[in-house]
Amino acid sequence: MEYFAPATLSEALSLLKKWTGKARIVAGCTNTIPDMRSKAVKAEALIDVSHLRNLSFIKEEKKRIRIGALTTISGLTFSRTINKYVPILSEAARQFGNPLVRNRATIGGNLADASPAADTAVPLLVLEATVVTDREREKNRQIPIDRLFVGPNKTILKSDEMIKEVTFSKPDLGEKCAYAKLGLRNAMAISLVSVAVLLQIEGGECKKARIGLGAVAPKPIRAYRTEDMLIGEKITESLMRDCCQSVEREISPISDVRASAEYRRSMVSLLLRRLIQQIVSEGNR
Repeated sequence: MEYFAPATLSEALSLLKKWTGKARIVAGCTNTIPDMRSKAVKAEALIDVSHLRNLSFIKEEKKRIRIGALTTISGLTFSRTINKYVPILSEAARQFGNPLVRNRATIGGNLADASPAADTAVPLLVLEATVVTDREREKNRQIPIDRLFVGPNKTILKSDEMIKEVTFSKPDLGEKCAYAKLGLRNAMAISLVSVAVLLQIEGGECKKARIGLGAVAPKPIRAYRTEDMLIGEKITESLMRDCCQSVEREISPISDVRASAEYRRSMVSLLLRRLIQQIVSEGNR
C-alpha cells in the first residue's frame, strides 16, 4: 500500500485523480486503522490530508457558519460559535466516542464514512447543511446533506472527490433545537438511535419543523412526512401522539447485536416526543 501526505489541497486532488478508485483519504484515521486491522481496507493508496491546516476552521459569517472538513469533533465541542448558534451540534460532538477519538476524528471524515449512525449528520440534517466538495476539474460542488448519503457507508461522492467544508445558515430568531442520542454505554457508544429536532413556534403554532434521525435506516434521514404534520398546527398531546406514530412508519430499523428493530422503533417515538416537549417547554418560559 502506497502512502502520501500532500502539502496542499491541489496536490491531494491530483493524487486522488491519479489513483481514482484505488485510494482512500485519511485524516484522523479513527475508522481506517480498525479497518486495516480487520483487513477491510482494499485501497492501494492512502492519501493523508491531515496536514492541510487550511481545511481546519470554524468561521462565522453574517448569516452563515462554515466548518472546514478537517475540523475535529473536539473543535466542535469547544467552539464558542457552535455553542452559541447551534448547540445541538456541540451536544452531538460531546457524545461522540471518547476524548482520544474526538481529538482526532474530523467532521469531514464522519460524513464521508456515511455510517447510518453518524453522529454529526443528524443535527446537520435539521440545520439543512450543505457539503462543499472539490475534485481536480470540479471545484466547490455544493451538495445538500440530505442528498449526500445513499446507503450504509455510501455517498454520492465520486472516487476522486473530497469534502472541503460544511456550511449552513444560522438559525433564525425563534427557531429552537434539541438533540438526543441513545447508546449502550457512555464511552465509545455507537448510536442505537439519535434524534434532532428544530421547531419554530409563533403564537402557539408551528411555523417550521425539521426532524433528523440516525441509526434507524440505511442512512441518516429526515422525517419529512412527520415534519409536514407539525407545520401550521398547534402542538397538542393528540398531535404529538400522531407524530410519534408517523415517525415509526418513516423508519426502517434493523435488529443487530446491540438492539432489536422493535426497540429502536419505540425509542425513536419516545425521543421525538421528549424533544418536542422540551422545545415547547423552553418556548413557554
